[in-house]
Amino acid sequence: MHIRLIAVGGRQAEWVDTAVRSYVERLPANWRFRVDELPTARRTKREKSGRAVEAEGKAILERIAADEQLVLLDERGEALSSRGLSTRLEAWQSDGRDLAFVIGGPDGVSAACRERAQFVWSLSRLTLPHGLARVLCLEQLYRAWSMRSGHPYHRE
Repeated sequence: MHIRLIAVGGRQAEWVDTAVRSYVERLPANWRFRVDELPTARRTKREKSGRAVEAEGKAILERIAADEQLVLLDERGEALSSRGLSTRLEAWQSDGRDLAFVIGGPDGVSAACRERAQFVWSLSRLTLPHGLARVLCLEQLYRAWSMRSGHPYHRE
């Protein structure tokens, strides 16, 4: 199984890139984890964000294989404890299909993306900056893996 993060948005602060690299290096090699960045669709003052959200949604869905599992990150999703994420990750891996986590653009994701998602995960009820959401997602994936593999990173 391969795991990746698809994130709408380009250039991030240096601390975000550093943290993302650090966690990606720690993840198991057999995940072949990668981050796929998609550009934010152009928005104008006169135009509502609906067209941009639809364009970003289309770009996301074009990168998802028909049999790939999609987990959407959204503050309105289901909150999980670290232990709960570890259990879910084990189930996702047992399924054997590739897994994509998706962070939408500044105005969220299209209805089509939301419908395609097998699970909607809330990192927090707070609205997080996209860079912080990337780091938090990766840290929690690393923590979930460490719990399952007996690595001492997680302490209870």
